[in-house]
Amino acid sequence: MVEVTSNQPPGTPTWIDLGIPDIQRAKEFYGTLFGWEFEEGPPETEGYTMCLLRGQPVAAVIQNPDPNATSFWWNLYVATDDADGTAKHIADAGGQLVVAPMDAMDAGRLAIALDPTGAQFGLWQGRLHPGARIVNEPGALAWSELRTPAADAARTFYQAVFDYTLEPMQAPDVDYTVLHRRDGQIVGGIHGVADAQSSSWISYFEVEDTDAAVLRVLDAGGTCPAEPQDSPYGRIAAVEDPFGVEFRVITSAQNPPG
Repeated sequence: MVEVTSNQPPGTPTWIDLGIPDIQRAKEFYGTLFGWEFEEGPPETEGYTMCLLRGQPVAAVIQNPDPNATSFWWNLYVATDDADGTAKHIADAGGQLVVAPMDAMDAGRLAIALDPTGAQFGLWQGRLHPGARIVNEPGALAWSELRTPAADAARTFYQAVFDYTLEPMQAPDVDYTVLHRRDGQIVGGIHGVADAQSSSWISYFEVEDTDAAVLRVLDAGGTCPAEPQDSPYGRIAAVEDPFGVEFRVITSAQNPPG
């Protein structure tokens, strides 16, 4: 368990939010799955709703502004102490800004970008809101992973933008790179999947029991395309919410390798 009381170091996955067509349906699903409670922001936030674990924000949901949208995803925000400077690094490294740096009232400063593989992510320069206040415990974000058919391009880009140290995983027939931020802390991974149809950041949420969580997903109207799998790092299941948003649930191993 980690409780976060201040801004995370640059390069840390620090916040996630979800834009979907039905906030009430999202509350029902994620409340059932993770036990979250919800707090809608003031009118000027356009319904930006905090997802609370033990009264602390761990994620958010918002009404998707595009009535014609057909695909949705958890959007990952990476911590920075200079959103404008990091946005310039993104452009210089071959990425594309979707939303230029802007203030989110007094909560912080954000930007939204696409990396060269087409995966969307955000930047977050926290002020009053440092990001997720709880991580690595049931109901909270536990891991962030880019799944892409263009792993080489992704590694080059994220190393240039966030100064990550890249550590290839030593496993046969697996293209996986662990990302270390400047102080050496592991913060995420890049999974090269040759036959992937697109690139996207996948959020992993910690749960007490992966199999029980899958049953809650199904009972709440989500799907689980494949059976849960054991790994050296824990028991993992790929699931989708009622809007088709893909994410993972994991019961982390008590003593993972390394």
